[in-house]
Amino acid sequence: MPRTERDDRDDRRDGGRERRDDERDRRDDERDRRDGDRERREDRGRERPRRRPMDARGAAVSALRQVWELTGEEPEGVVSLERGEEGWTVGVEVVETHRVPDTADVLALYRVTVDDEGGLVSYRRGGRYSRGEGGG
Repeated sequence: MPRTERDDRDDRRDGGRERRDDERDRRDDERDRRDGDRERREDRGRERPRRRPMDARGAAVSALRQVWELTGEEPEGVVSLERGEEGWTVGVEVVETHRVPDTADVLALYRVTVDDEGGLVSYRRGGRYSRGEGGG
């Protein structure tokens, strides 16, 4: 179907509407940015609410994640958990070498300390042992 002058006028009119919509969107974005800046300035004077210290379960999950990220090995599980001055110290068992049969796997015990927000404070690999021997 051939285009007519009316089609061309409609296209120009729609283009103008699109331009107005784009300008309105830009103004809205600018207003949102200014409002966010104002809220941040107002928040500076306020005291932030204190977060509750991490519980044992959260500390264990955080330690498992930290060991996995640092070693690239999936942790076998948590074998110890202790609350200390710096946070939580968690014993994490990791299979370092898979063998057949799996009772011959070589495991290592990692001691990980996480603070009350779950951040890593310290990380240390302890002894290595065969699964059948037990660790310490």
